[in-house]
Amino acid sequence: MTLQQLEYIVAIANYRYFVKAAEACGVTQSTLSLMVKKLEEELDVTIFNRDTHPVEVTEIGRMVIDEAKQVLYHFKQLSELTRSEKMLASGVLRLGMISTAAPVLMPGMFKFLKNSYPDIKLQAQEMRSATIIDCLKKAEIDMGIMTSPVKEKDLLELPLFHERFFAYIAQDVPDMPVTSIKRSELRSSPLWVMRDGVRLLEENTIAPDVRYTYEEMYEGGRVGILIQIANENGGITIVPETHISFLSETMKEHLRPVVDPVPQRIISLVIRKDYIHEKLMNIMVKAVKSCIPGELHEHAVRADYIKL
Repeated sequence: MTLQQLEYIVAIANYRYFVKAAEACGVTQSTLSLMVKKLEEELDVTIFNRDTHPVEVTEIGRMVIDEAKQVLYHFKQLSELTRSEKMLASGVLRLGMISTAAPVLMPGMFKFLKNSYPDIKLQAQEMRSATIIDCLKKAEIDMGIMTSPVKEKDLLELPLFHERFFAYIAQDVPDMPVTSIKRSELRSSPLWVMRDGVRLLEENTIAPDVRYTYEEMYEGGRVGILIQIANENGGITIVPETHISFLSETMKEHLRPVVDPVPQRIISLVIRKDYIHEKLMNIMVKAVKSCIPGELHEHAVRADYIKL
């Protein structure tokens, strides 16, 4: 039994002719007749007396049609409810965000929502990537902002922007490169990372032929802490492009782009695949775009509106 079949029998009851009902439903008469016949066989009843012109509804058929009208009405109500919910721009929005994105995005997102969508109550907190994934799966948060790819079959990733990484080289590092530093040269000095706690990445743990990603060297925490540790203890640490604006002019003099290859990451909005609040999702995309530094807008999501 399908909603389409219920629509057909209601149309026939209204028009009393199969031809007119088929025209109203936008199908051929043969298709309509076949679908109604299948429904009668499934229910083991005769809904219409086809020997009369116009056709008449049988006594049991009237009961079936009355129920069909109720089902179609409630389906329409459910569709309207869902549509309204998708377009809703109010209520509590629970957001998890990785620590390396929070300082850049969180203040501006609150400001954007306060000014443009005051009925949305944002509840944001910093989390590790694994925690964001776990909380999304348990429906304990509505959205996550984290590094892609997540590669979870139950989650949907919406790339927001991508950014490069720079090496922050402490003052006492000998022969500090003038313009850039190659990925392989990161192994020549102590490299401070935040992975399972702040630690020094031992040189003998970095194989020459391994191309480490940023995520393998950094997870959570504040970029400023690593810079301070590098300044106090010497060595190098890694800084996301979005954090450069937070640094003093003196600190910026110690930044060098990493090349061969250029390390980058994609920051994405992550939701469950069954998430339905389409408008809220698009508002959050706008909120993020309003926060990122101007030079990154070239690498930001271009779509004006994303459909679920």
